[in-house]
Amino acid sequence: MSDAVPHAADGNPVDDSVRAVEATLFAAEEAMTADQIRAHVGEAVDVAGALAALETHYAGRGIELVRRGRHWRFQTAPDLGRLLRRERTQLRRLSRAGVETLAIIAYHEPVSRAEIEAIRGVQISKGTLDVLMEAGWVRPAGRREVPGRPLIYATTPDFLVHFGLQSRRDLPGIAELKAAGLLDPVDDAFDALDPDEDEDADDVPDAHNSGAGSHDLLESDNESG
Repeated sequence: MSDAVPHAADGNPVDDSVRAVEATLFAAEEAMTADQIRAHVGEAVDVAGALAALETHYAGRGIELVRRGRHWRFQTAPDLGRLLRRERTQLRRLSRAGVETLAIIAYHEPVSRAEIEAIRGVQISKGTLDVLMEAGWVRPAGRREVPGRPLIYATTPDFLVHFGLQSRRDLPGIAELKAAGLLDPVDDAFDALDPDEDEDADDVPDAHNSGAGSHDLLESDNESG
C-alpha cells in the first residue's frame, strides 16, 4: 500500500481533511450542515476550513460547492444547466374510460360528447377528452349544426401513426373484435332484446334506441372509412 500524499493537479498536496469533507459531500444524497459533515469525518477535522478551501477550489468550475442557509452541497454550475437538460418520454396508461372514448370516436367520428355518453351509457369527465387531445390522438372537428351547436371530435393523423393504421378503413370490424374477445357479451344480450318488450326503451338515451345500434354504426363507419 502506497503512503504517497495525494496531490492536486497543480502539484500541491491535498489535506486529508479536505478530501474527507469533499468525499462526504459528494456521496451525500442531500445538502448537509457542518455538524452533519463533522459526524462523518470526525471532531478533529476543521470542517469550516475544509469547506472554505473546497469552495475556492471549485469556484468557476463545472461543479461548484454552494451554501444554502446552513447547508452545503455540490451542484452543476448554473450557466451549464442547459447542457444537462434531457427530453424524457412519460408513459401514461389510459383509463378504461379513455380507451372506450377513443374507440367510440375512432369508429363514429365526428361525434359529440353527448353522443359518446349515449353510446357508453355513462357520462365522461372533461379530463378524459383532455388526455386524448394531449396525447395528440383526438382533435376538435367543428360543431354540430343542431340546437346548442355541440363541439364534435375526430381522430388525428397521429392516431393512425401510433396504432399503425393507414386509414380508418384498417380498424377491425365487428367479426374481428368478437373473434378476439374484445366485445362485451352484454352487447350481444342487448342485440337480442325485442324493443317492443321494453316499456322504457324510448326513455333510455343510449345507442340502441337512437336510430342505430352501436354495432350498426361501427360497421357503417368501418366501411365508409
